[in-house]
Amino acid sequence: MTGSPEKNIAAGKVRDVVGTTSGMPASDGDGVSLTRIVGSPQLEMVDPFLMLDAFGSDRPGDYIGGFPDHPHRGFETVTYLLAGRMRHKDNAGHEGVIEPGGIQWMTAGRGIVHSEMPEQEDGLLAGFQLWVNLPAAQKMTKPSYQEFPASQVPVEKLDGGGEIRVITGRTDGGTVGPVKNVATDPIYLDVHLNEGGLFTQSMKASHAGFLYVIDGEVTVTGGDGVGAGMLGLLGPGDRVEVVAGAADTRFLMIAGHPLNEPVARGGPFVMNTRQEVMQAFRDFQSGRF
Repeated sequence: MTGSPEKNIAAGKVRDVVGTTSGMPASDGDGVSLTRIVGSPQLEMVDPFLMLDAFGSDRPGDYIGGFPDHPHRGFETVTYLLAGRMRHKDNAGHEGVIEPGGIQWMTAGRGIVHSEMPEQEDGLLAGFQLWVNLPAAQKMTKPSYQEFPASQVPVEKLDGGGEIRVITGRTDGGTVGPVKNVATDPIYLDVHLNEGGLFTQSMKASHAGFLYVIDGEVTVTGGDGVGAGMLGLLGPGDRVEVVAGAADTRFLMIAGHPLNEPVARGGPFVMNTRQEVMQAFRDFQSGRF
């Protein structure tokens, strides 16, 4: 990670990029190849976001093993697919398929065991998984889902070309995403810009945020360029200005209200204390999920 986030978020200014990272190669599930963007030694977390994984391959060996049954407690998993299909099942009988442009926002809460398996044997599988922390008061809530196919994710057209797919939050143009989350008040936007296009968005001064470039290159507030496969950590301010480079550009913009609580990690469990993590392991091993 180059640079570091500011601790005090100031109002009344345009945010710039205070650090960048390309993450690190990783493997998870049954040998799924991915890049860990947030949750790596370079960038441990961006409170309230615990992890961001990017996966994308047209080689079946990179993804065919999928993510067999595994538990979660204490946070939310957000799966957003760009290409391919992924089938989800859990131990409470919930099942569904995530398709391109679809979003699954799963609140694991007090505990769930689920699998995420490719619904294909070849072709491109690409997308992201984001982990969003839950406040202490909600870590043991009942598990729940917010799931929306691409047809239910609103698209806002931009002047001069380009568009915003709005998963959660509200754009300055008034488009509101279908996912609701009071605890962290998140913004999750998938932005497409034509060559030289401009994107502006207000962002609460209290929020921590970043952008991740999928295709092309962008400049933020006239600073250095952020290219494909790079995360740009946003500094203090209350709005963002992004300009696309000399090619069509696509990026995610993600922000949320920091919880400012202790974080204790134990693999698939994220709690506030080590003792709570150990209790999660005992509960899982005892079949209490």
